[in-house]
Amino acid sequence: MENLQFTDNLISFGLTRQEAVIYTTLLSHGDMTGYEVSKETGISRSNAYAALSNLVDKGASYLIEGDSTKYHPVDVDTFTKNVLNELQEKAVFIHEHAPEKQVETDGYITIIGARNIQNKLLQMIKETRIRLYISASARIVDAYEDELNELIGKGKKVVLMTDSSYNLDGAIVYHTDPEPGQLRVIIDSSYVMTGELTGSDDDNCLYSGQKNLVTVMKEALKNKIVLLSNEE
Repeated sequence: MENLQFTDNLISFGLTRQEAVIYTTLLSHGDMTGYEVSKETGISRSNAYAALSNLVDKGASYLIEGDSTKYHPVDVDTFTKNVLNELQEKAVFIHEHAPEKQVETDGYITIIGARNIQNKLLQMIKETRIRLYISASARIVDAYEDELNELIGKGKKVVLMTDSSYNLDGAIVYHTDPEPGQLRVIIDSSYVMTGELTGSDDDNCLYSGQKNLVTVMKEALKNKIVLLSNEE
């Protein structure tokens, strides 16, 4: 399991699965010829040599010329830092040369998949200018505690409707029993996101700045807050 996870993470650094397997093999065994790599990994010689050439191009291996050509693995720390530095430079370039941001749509956008929903929720929290309302389980809220604390520190209003086990200094917290995975978010009375966030690729949420939906969500949360206040 750990080897598979290690390989998957290497793929995130721009290696193919085959290249990741060979890079891991080089890290374990040290300098190797293409023939040795092929024999050790079970990858065909032609594919092994092609992958080794790519590892050299991608900065994960050095070529050692001699009686027999060998490949030396670049240590993990150097390889990963070089990739991150290159990505950071590219990110700066993209940011500086990206087209002008389009006006936010007032339509309805369906966001599918837990990772995409989590990223959108993070974006909404960071873009909050005045107030933020979140109705969700403590599991969901807790994942964004640092960002919520940052909002509170800037004097923004943060209102949470979540499990009785959760509290956050500086936020207005109403304790309830949210349905597992249910998510309701409103920022600045302008944009909403509603749906489910269970951690599944099948999760989906509706995001919109459409005034009718914003109004309906605001009224629903307001009524819920009134009920929760009366219960306390």
